[in-house]
Amino acid sequence: MQRKFIELFAGCGGLSLGLERAGFELLFANEISPMACETYAYNLLGEDLHSLAIENKTSNLVKWITSKYGPNELEFRLVENQQKAPTYIEGKGDLNELSELKNIEGKLLVGSVIELNKYLDNNKKLVKEIRSRNIDLVSGGPPCQSFSVAGLRQHDNHRNTLPMDFAHFVELVQPKIVLLENVSGILKPFQLPDGKHYAWFEVARVFASKGYYPLCLHVNAKNACVAQNRPRFIMIAFREDIFRTIRENQNCETLDTVMEEISDFYDKEKTSHGGDGGAASSPSKDLKYYDIDKSDILFETELFFGLNQCRENKKLHTAKEAIDDLRENLTGEKDKNGNQYLSLIEKSFPKKYPVHKFTEIQNRKLRKNSLKVKMRFKLLQHLSEEIDPSKSGFIGLEIRRFLKDPISNSLSEEAVNFFRKKTFLNEEGKSSLTFNNRKTLENYLSRLATKKHSLKALVANKPAQAALSIPDDACHYHKGLPRTLSIREMARIQSFPDWFVFRSKETTGGNQRKYEVPQYTQVGNAVPPLLGKALGELIMKALKFID
Repeated sequence: MQRKFIELFAGCGGLSLGLERAGFELLFANEISPMACETYAYNLLGEDLHSLAIENKTSNLVKWITSKYGPNELEFRLVENQQKAPTYIEGKGDLNELSELKNIEGKLLVGSVIELNKYLDNNKKLVKEIRSRNIDLVSGGPPCQSFSVAGLRQHDNHRNTLPMDFAHFVELVQPKIVLLENVSGILKPFQLPDGKHYAWFEVARVFASKGYYPLCLHVNAKNACVAQNRPRFIMIAFREDIFRTIRENQNCETLDTVMEEISDFYDKEKTSHGGDGGAASSPSKDLKYYDIDKSDILFETELFFGLNQCRENKKLHTAKEAIDDLRENLTGEKDKNGNQYLSLIEKSFPKKYPVHKFTEIQNRKLRKNSLKVKMRFKLLQHLSEEIDPSKSGFIGLEIRRFLKDPISNSLSEEAVNFFRKKTFLNEEGKSSLTFNNRKTLENYLSRLATKKHSLKALVANKPAQAALSIPDDACHYHKGLPRTLSIREMARIQSFPDWFVFRSKETTGGNQRKYEVPQYTQVGNAVPPLLGKALGELIMKALKFID
């Protein structure tokens, strides 16, 4: 039996790719960014929107919920700011074509999930058709910047309501299971005048109020064989009848205990004012999230093994495994043979569509880093060296404080001694400078001042760090390459196959950052396909309990 799924907040398609390889078939997807949609359509639907726009043709597989432009103005639709698009009633969208389910099957719908919900609220016939298909899964990763500890944490950011809009869509279409992915920062409380508020708990309460039992997890993509230390919040929510059937048919004592705890929480929420996000927005003893980093026993069960397989096998994949064959300063043959990580990706995600006509690996263009940026990257590479972890961490914090404010800070003797035998880039970009005293070192570093706080160099024999959505967040581990990563290198780290081509513009800046989703951001925001596949396989196993 073919399992059907709908994806919201689909981005460039990392989660969809993983779920499809786990055995799910897409009913339709939704994404607000036309840039991310261009990548999704190219790789997962086999449609080249850029070529269609040049040829002044319309798209068959990508439809706009709302737009300022008509179907024949695809060139303008692909760069439109959907955050300022008209409502579906006011705009020139394609919804008049989408009043029947057959017209949206297998398609990507461009636009806000808020407008999609409004349309469904006013089209009961379509909602009834979708429900009649008994959808197995609705998945998605609502935008997470306001929850992220790497960015601005804003409790009142309008994007924080998107998980609630997700819940409204779920209430409309009534899937068997819901999969919600977000940054682990959602687990950290917002301190407000009336006390601490936990966003993850508020989200769980809302889904309980909609008739879904929430199982909340804290996982890490590295344990699902991704070459990245990427902690994530995952909520898997089960429709009431599905939850009860699974509970009756499964025979794992650990899982039964977990389901009993969730059931107690659900029953209390259903008899109270659950989901209002008010004073009761702090976790109680009735609901917890299960943390893989704390070795919760749940992840040792057969059902959850896919999320833990690399740690269980004691083989985490590294940055070097992911990208070393892409280095431009390689001597000799570039050989991927024997690389378990690349073999795993190739085996897991075979090429899907003949639209991929490239014979060379795409998205390998390197950014032109200024000399100042290269100098800073060389410094970061020194900080990533394998030394006493406590000393490395202390010196790293000290250097970052200094770079933020060289006037108010100075370096300790310990930091000066650490760098005494290191070489730095000179004005010609050559690694030849050394510093023997604090004053000359501080003078050099003061030229590299920056307000960035997440700067790091990759460590060759460890999984890459999570913060990779902005090009200058990280630099290469190789001492001869003080540069940022290419889009392809970031994609490799995220477990995207080499045939997956990222489309639209590479980067953006200024006010356009607020709505544009260029290639670097597409990769950085994506759910790693191998993590998506592991989550899909978990849900597939759970669904077998109801067959």
